[in-house]
Formats: sequence, structure tokens, C-alpha cells
Amino acid sequence: MQKPTMRYFLYARKSTDEADKQVLSIEAQLAELREYAKKENLPIVREFIECKTAKEPGREVFNEMVSQMEQGAAYGIVAWHPDRLARNSVDGGRIIYLVDTAKILELKFPTFWFDPTPQGKFMLSIAFGQSKYYVDNLSENVKRGLRQKLRNGIWPSRAPMGYLNDTVNHTIYIDKEREPLIRKAFELFGSGTYSIREIREFLKSAGLVGRNQKKALSIGNCHHMLRNPIYYGVIRYYGELHEAKHEAIIPKALFDKCQELLKNKSKPKKRGFKPYVYRGTFRCESCGCFITTETQKGHNYLRCTKRKSPCAERFTREEEVDRQVRELLKGVSLPPALAANALDNIKADESKAAQAGEEAAQNLRDKLVILTDQLGQLLDLVLQGSITQPEYVSKKAQLVNEKKEIESKLAAFAREGSKRFEPLKRFYELCAVVGESAVAGSSSENLQIMRKIGSNFLLGGQKIKLKFNFPSGEVQKLHALPGFGSADFGDTANWRPLRDSNP
Repeated sequence: MQKPTMRYFLYARKSTDEADKQVLSIEAQLAELREYAKKENLPIVREFIECKTAKEPGREVFNEMVSQMEQGAAYGIVAWHPDRLARNSVDGGRIIYLVDTAKILELKFPTFWFDPTPQGKFMLSIAFGQSKYYVDNLSENVKRGLRQKLRNGIWPSRAPMGYLNDTVNHTIYIDKEREPLIRKAFELFGSGTYSIREIREFLKSAGLVGRNQKKALSIGNCHHMLRNPIYYGVIRYYGELHEAKHEAIIPKALFDKCQELLKNKSKPKKRGFKPYVYRGTFRCESCGCFITTETQKGHNYLRCTKRKSPCAERFTREEEVDRQVRELLKGVSLPPALAANALDNIKADESKAAQAGEEAAQNLRDKLVILTDQLGQLLDLVLQGSITQPEYVSKKAQLVNEKKEIESKLAAFAREGSKRFEPLKRFYELCAVVGESAVAGSSSENLQIMRKIGSNFLLGGQKIKLKFNFPSGEVQKLHALPGFGSADFGDTANWRPLRDSNP
């Protein structure tokens, strides 16, 4: 059989398609291989250049080259090293099989010898196996490093949008330019009046672009951003959550609110709809469906949507609903003097709590100093040989756990402080003005106040029913007490349990 005219394909590959990585790899391979082919008189009929990892099969350029070799377009390959051709068993096996079937007659490498003999094929299979071992071992080492970073609360890869990589400390920090835009995007979406498309338009108009610095964010990018817990200080990596050390951009409460909106696929108020005040506020007491609003003969009526089944609930005029809302607000109002008296008592309790809290915090700090000293003394004992290593390890674990617990308590003191009184103070301030709003406030303003004092709004039998939040229900009970609203009512003990029930 006559030996075919030898023709060669030149194959050069680097492991990534990112333009800023391994920039000189392809250029260097081509220069060396062209010079090698010229020196060895190897006729190159085509050059194949690829920027893709060989860890897994499926490289398009490599597959095209192999397909053409099977058709007889060439009988040899020139490459820098066998690991350029394959780092996985499938592609390596294809090359060796083509050598077995004489589709490949020669493989030329400047750094590796190959001869199409049993010994040569054996050495080639070893080279492919070494290449696979290298990439597998490298992968395990990288994964181990990533796991350790996650244990330390450090973001393990390229910083997400809104953060920048600190190459010195190998962590991430807030991007001061983009952080306000991302925080505003969460706030807008969390308000419930903006869709993801509108969030995208806001970010686009503000000039926020993706990593390539050319294209505006897509709707998918915005959706991913709103679901990413990195922005409230938690790392989600391959579905698992890890505590993080970087500074958060938004509070967790805002993130949770956005997740609830995304989960329920809540639709914002669209432009063009008639702005009915009570749209989406009530559910039907009889069947549980939402109450909608429609206009008939110049009047707005609230009615059951009857989505689940026929419902016998009657229409209710919007004016009647508005009147009942105002009556509910009057029922939780307090005279300004009584509200001021309650606020004074709360402030006094707040001052006492602050003093007691500082004393407790100081006690914890003192214990922290003692534990630190004990850890030092424990180390001295083990160095002197007074205690065994197992005893040292056991006692140290106990002291470290106690220290960590105290540090957590101190962090809670610093974080909370006297904030636990703020909701009650805001409530009494609201009670002082809610009566005036019930008389002169607009329907939308009164609805917002009603949402603060209650929940589970129902409409049945043309009557509003709701569950009062604490302490709104207790304030409502005060209105039934003798002398409520009189000048000396604030000096009695009638209303005091309201304050004491949540000191």
C-alpha cells in the first residue's frame, strides 16, 4: 500500500476565551509551531485555533479537526504538547483510536516524542493520563481553596455588581459609584409599584452597565440582582448560604420584601388604570376572593371578584367604605395630652433601660477580659507541662465558646440599643394625629394609616372587618372606659396596662 502524501493540521489551544487572560499563549504557540514545522519540513494545510478548556469533551474546533482527519484531509497533527489536544479521557481515546485505524499517521510535538508503535501509543496514553490527572488535581485544589474562603466569610470569585475586588486582602468592598443605584433599585422594587422592566429602565437611564462596560443590564440581570443575597451580607454559593464579612448594601428586611414580591409575582400599579383607592385592599369575608372596584353611574362600588365560586355578597359604595375607615381610625385615636403622657412614660422607661443595658454590657466586657486572661494562662500551663494536650484542647474550646457567646451578646447590645422602644413611640405619635386625619385626611392617607394599625382586611355584609395589631386593639378598648378623653383620664390607671404590657 502506497503511503499517502503527508499533510498536517496545526492545532493551538488556550484554556479560556477571555481576552485578558493567557494573552500570549496562542501567539507563542503559533510562533513556535510554525518555526518547528518549517524546520522539520512539515506541510501545514490548515491551522486550528481554539480558546476553550479541554477538561471536558465538546470542543467545536477540535471536533471539526478530528472530523476532517477522519475524511482524509490530513494525516498528521502538529501541537505544542499532548495536553493541548486532550485533558479528558474521551478526546484522548479518540486520538489514540485514530492512530490505531491509521487515520492519524504522525503526531508532532516540539516537547514530546511520539511514534505510531505500541510503545509510542502507550507513552501517548500516559501523557493524556497525566494531563487529565493535572487538571483533576488542580480542580480539587481550587475547590479546597474556595471552600476555605467561604468558611472565612470571603467572596471566593469575581466581585458581583456593586462590589469591587480587593486584590491585597483578597476580599470585596463596596463600589461607591454603583452602590447607591443598586440600593435604590431594591427600594423601588420593594415599594411594590415598580416592575422588573421599570427597574431595568431606571438603571439604564442612570448609566449602570454590565461587566463589559458596553451593554445595559437585561431583565434577567435585574432579576438575578434582586434575588442575590450578597447585597444583605450573605454568600450564596452553589445553593448553599454562608455568613459573609463584607459590608451589606441593603438591610435583610428589604431583601425579604423583594423576595416576597418576586415569589408572588406581584404586579405593580400600571399606568392607565383608574386609580381606585381600595383596589387590592380587602378580601371577601364569604369566599376569600379579592374585592375589586368598578364604576357604575358615576359612583365607585366595591364588589367580590367571585373568582372561586358564585358569591352572594352585595356591592358596597366607596363612600360607605371611606366612612367606615374614618370611624376605625377615630377608634384608635388618643387625645394629644394622653398621647404625650404615654410618650413621657415610654421615654422614662427607655432611659432606665439604657442605663441597665450599659451596666449589663460593661459586665460582659469585664467577663471578656477575664476569659482572654484565662486563655493566656491556659497556654502557659500547657507550655509548662502542667496539663496534658487533650485537657488543654477541651478547656480551650470551652473558653473560646464562652468568649464567642459574650461577643455575640455585646454585638446585640450595640445593634439594638433602645430601638425596641421606637415602634411603640411611633405608634403613640400616630395615635395623637390619627383623629385629625380621620376627619380631614384623604382616603389614600387614611388607608395607609389603617394598614399600620391592622391586618387581614375583610369586607362582608357591607362592613369592614380587620385584625387590630397590638396595641391598636387595646387603644380601641380605652374608648369604652368611663371618662375617656377627659383631662384627668391620663392620671388614672385605666390606660396604664396598655403601656406596661409591652415595656
